[in-house]
Amino acid sequence: MTTTSTVLGTARAMATDVTVHGAGALGAAAEMAARDALLRFHDVDTTCTRFDPHSPLMRVNAHPDRWHEVPSMLFLAIKEAHRAHQKSKGRFDPRVLRTLVGLGYDRSLAFSSGAVETARGGTLRPPAGPWRPRFRGGPHPQLLLGREPVDLGGIGKGLALRWASEQLQTQVDDFLIDAGGDITCRGPGPEGDGWKVAVEDPRGGSGPLAVVTLRDTACATSSIRLRRWRCAGRSVHHLVDPRSGRPGGAGLSAVTVIAPDPVEAEVLSKSLFLEGRRRIADEAARVAAAAFWVHSDGTVGETPHFGERVIWRAA
Repeated sequence: MTTTSTVLGTARAMATDVTVHGAGALGAAAEMAARDALLRFHDVDTTCTRFDPHSPLMRVNAHPDRWHEVPSMLFLAIKEAHRAHQKSKGRFDPRVLRTLVGLGYDRSLAFSSGAVETARGGTLRPPAGPWRPRFRGGPHPQLLLGREPVDLGGIGKGLALRWASEQLQTQVDDFLIDAGGDITCRGPGPEGDGWKVAVEDPRGGSGPLAVVTLRDTACATSSIRLRRWRCAGRSVHHLVDPRSGRPGGAGLSAVTVIAPDPVEAEVLSKSLFLEGRRRIADEAARVAAAAFWVHSDGTVGETPHFGERVIWRAA
């Protein structure tokens, strides 16, 4: 953040720090709305985590080829993931859990404490064919995943941002929710000309690479700055390409996307990252994305739609 705003609330959820900022006339009702909004992150975390074997998601993942009665939040999350899978023509595919486990990412790893090393736990392979989960709605929703378990980490954060924003809008007109650098905002911001948001340097530089203005929109970054480790002596990361069943995005360090909805921004940033350095510019142009990316050597690229939002760039 580059402008002064009022912090309405903070929380730690989904392995990230979440902060709600507000602008304009704010009072006790706004703070209460922020607390309620932050609870959406805890709800999604509890329901959709893969790191708790007793979570609703992992109970379904234990037998993905069976029908399960599930909480409505998990039902909606799986439906949203399936919608993203269809819209992206399979570029987004949450059926990468077995690959992540095979790379040793079967638990919450201590990425922030330094170098992480794991041993390979299985064969890496792409999911077989299109994903076709089945759904039964009603007061007691049910779903059948198919043959593969799923990981809802990234899209789960996008959904938490969406649902928190919907909750907050009932009391606050001008706000920004920051979940570890993924953003959703409403209103003109504290200076009246948009919320100013910095795009971090994935190489760990002290300053941002760019600053953009956002209003009534969302922004998400897919990056390997933090979640990367060594598995059986090989450098790997958490952004798995469903076409190969292996970590993708060769030649890229991070991709940032601005989109109307946080789920859309999250899905598109990951899909573009997986195109790698050679194909990202063409794919971003094809889908008319507002995208900014950082190559492994530190050079950057962007689309015209993203450039329209930039008010400052690193020299």
